[in-house]
Amino acid sequence: MRLRTLPAAVAPVLVGTAASATAQSWAAGDGPAPSWVRMLLAASVALLLQVAVNFANDYFDGVAGIDTTDRVGPLRGVGSGLVSPAAMRTAMLATLGAAAVVGVVLAALAGWELLLVGALALVATLGYSGGDRPIASRGLGEVVVFVFFGLVATVGSAWVQDEAFTWLPVVVAVPVGGFAVALLVVNNLRDIPTDRATGKDTLAVRIGRDRTRSLYLAIVVTAYLVVVVLATVRADAWIALPFLTVPLVLPAVRRVRTADPGPELVAALGTTARTQLAFAVLLGVGLLLGPAGATS
Repeated sequence: MRLRTLPAAVAPVLVGTAASATAQSWAAGDGPAPSWVRMLLAASVALLLQVAVNFANDYFDGVAGIDTTDRVGPLRGVGSGLVSPAAMRTAMLATLGAAAVVGVVLAALAGWELLLVGALALVATLGYSGGDRPIASRGLGEVVVFVFFGLVATVGSAWVQDEAFTWLPVVVAVPVGGFAVALLVVNNLRDIPTDRATGKDTLAVRIGRDRTRSLYLAIVVTAYLVVVVLATVRADAWIALPFLTVPLVLPAVRRVRTADPGPELVAALGTTARTQLAFAVLLGVGLLLGPAGATS
C-alpha cells in the first residue's frame, strides 16, 4: 500500500474542504460549515485511488520486470515474489471497485458530473504503469500526479462542498499538487539506476540526476512562494502558517541535493510525505482561522 505516499491523497481533501468554506465566507461574509459526510467520502475515494495506483504500479512493474532484486527501497510485492501477480491484480481491481462505489455515492450527493472525473481517474490509474505505453515511462508521471492529486483532488473536494467553482481552490491546489509531485521526484531520483537499466524512461531518467535534484528544490520553493503570494494578496498572516513546516522539509532538501540515487533517498521520501501532510493541515487551518475565512 506504500503508506508513506498516502498523505498525497489526504492533503488535497483537507485543503480543498477548507478552501470551500473560506471561499463561501469571502463571497458572502459568512458561510455554512463543511459537510463532514461529503468530506469523508471524498477522502475515502482519494485514499482508495492512491492505494489502487500503488497496487497497479507494483503489479505492472513487477510483471514487466522493472522491479528487480537490484532495486533500492521498500520491497515490492510482485517484484520480490512475496505476492503473486494474480493476487496483486485482484487487489488492484477490488480497490478500484471500492473507489467506484464510494464515488457513485458521492456523485449522488454532489452531482453526477463527478462520474466523468472519476472515470478519468480510473483510466489514469491503470494507464500510469500499465498498457503498451505507460504514462510513467514517457516522462509524464509528474504531470499526471499534479493534475489528479493536485488540481482535480483539491478543486474536486471544494466542489463537493458547494457545487461551485471558485479561484481559491485552484490556487491552493498548486502547492498541494507540488508536494505530491515532489514525492514522485524523490522516488524516481532514487530509482534512476534501476529504471534506466530496465528501460523505464521516467522524467528523472530523461533529465538526469542533477536536473532532477533542481526540479525537487524548485517544486518545494514554489509551494512556499504560492503561500506568500496568497497571504499578501489577502493581507492575511494566518495563511502563512505552512511556513512552520520549513524546518521539517530542510533535511529532505539536503538529502536530495547531496545523496546519490540509493538508500539515503528513502528517508527523504518519508520526510517529504510528512511535510506535505503538515503543510496541508496548516494551510487548511490558516484558511479557516484568518479574518477572511472566519465564519460567524
